[in-house]
Amino acid sequence: MFKNYLTVAWRNLVKNKAHTFINITGLSVGMAVAMLIGLWIWDELSYNKSFDNYDRIVQVWQNQTFNGVTDAQTAMPMPLGYKLRDDFKHDFKYVVLSTWTDTHIMAYGDKKLTKQGNYMQAEAPDLLSLKMLKGTHSGLADPSSIMLSASLAKALFGDADPMLKTIKIDNEWNVKVTGVYEDIPHNSNFRDLGFVAPWDLYMTTMPWLKNARTRWGNNSWQIFAQLKPGANLDKVSAEIRNIKLDGLKAQGDNVGVSFKAAVFLHPMSKWHLSSEFKGGFNTGGDIKFVWMFGIIGVFVLLLACINFMNLSTARSEKRAKEVGIRKTVGSLRSQLISQFFIESLMIAVFAFGVSILLVQLTLPWFNTVADKTMHVLWGNVVFWLMGLGFSIFTGLIAGSYPAFYLSSFQPVKVLKGTFKAGRFAAIPRKVLVVVQFTVSVTLIIGTTIVFRQVQFTKNRPIGYERTGLVQMDMRTNEIHKHFEAVRTDLLKSGAIIEMAESGSPLTGVYSNNSGLN
Repeated sequence: MFKNYLTVAWRNLVKNKAHTFINITGLSVGMAVAMLIGLWIWDELSYNKSFDNYDRIVQVWQNQTFNGVTDAQTAMPMPLGYKLRDDFKHDFKYVVLSTWTDTHIMAYGDKKLTKQGNYMQAEAPDLLSLKMLKGTHSGLADPSSIMLSASLAKALFGDADPMLKTIKIDNEWNVKVTGVYEDIPHNSNFRDLGFVAPWDLYMTTMPWLKNARTRWGNNSWQIFAQLKPGANLDKVSAEIRNIKLDGLKAQGDNVGVSFKAAVFLHPMSKWHLSSEFKGGFNTGGDIKFVWMFGIIGVFVLLLACINFMNLSTARSEKRAKEVGIRKTVGSLRSQLISQFFIESLMIAVFAFGVSILLVQLTLPWFNTVADKTMHVLWGNVVFWLMGLGFSIFTGLIAGSYPAFYLSSFQPVKVLKGTFKAGRFAAIPRKVLVVVQFTVSVTLIIGTTIVFRQVQFTKNRPIGYERTGLVQMDMRTNEIHKHFEAVRTDLLKSGAIIEMAESGSPLTGVYSNNSGLN
């Protein structure tokens, strides 16, 4: 019997090629859009989860109050990291001081590559649970060492073994490779970590860093930590809240004390989607975009389903004679209901297959736009269960109206030509059309508003003249050491009116200081 249902359903689909094509195409496009949004949401929600200790890794933040406005920041003073390491061993397994992820020149022989990385303390590989391809997590014990990502090692050395080979950082410091780790996944805050160099090497790069080791008012570094099992994040945050304030008071930095610094821990689970603070309180963050795109995906899918149901119900009444003849030759109503459901389910499953093909074809473009490295989750059971479950659900909903409505026709009236649809028969389809247009108009209005906001943002006054401004990163200290000579030569060229050196870009502030004299 089931085979017969499939045969009849297939014949109906082939017989009405135009209707079948429109139905499958419309539903598959809606499914594909929803699937792309779903993959994006999955990628966002799985951010940083590749780290073994994801649930216990934290970053040390602080609230500071300037001119009555309290704001949170990640830039921290160096002595705070040493204080946490020495005095709170019962709470932290690792405490790691780190520079910012910045671009440096990596040179090996005639090869010179620019790559981003950090100077970090020796426990960083353990804290980040780096997956070592060569060497061990103890690779940063030697101040003249460096650990490379697999992609950087490949770029510098090709297929040769990179271990213990010497490279030069920023044309100044020779270091030997003591480890190669697997590239960190793209959906991670550490995705640009192309290398990790020892903190002890960093401390020898500039003389002022030795003084910074005891300066509580110099907020210029990051501090990452891993809580010990059983340690309560909120309780530890409360314990260390005034640790910086106490340090500033002991140092006699009254200006720093006036900033009312309050230290707290920010868990890795919130780094990506919940790192927005206002007035010293966490107010969310990019999680709002996850909700927004999720709602848009539901709306698009709803449009596709409504369109599918409208086409199914619009054509269903044309099959009234078929129902009459089938009943006349002995078909039961339950058999007719099953037949209509099988046809609807077949279209939905076909649409699901086409939608996967569309997603596979559009993913490279979508990854470029969204700055992702997503792929179809072929081996994920949840993906297939959700996809097939939705297809079955859509097929059942879309097929319910023709199945129960048409199967109720009386064959005598249908075959005599005296059958007329009831006065309320068209109401479900009218309701669906109204809902479809309402959702469509809502999405169009929302798109127009977003487009106008983007245009406003691009063209709004920003407080200074942008025309002619050029910013250049200083990859090495050479420009810094000979800044006046570079400036003089560029001014003589006539192309530059004036230039200045800065520790932060025009559009941001990387750090702040207090206690200056």
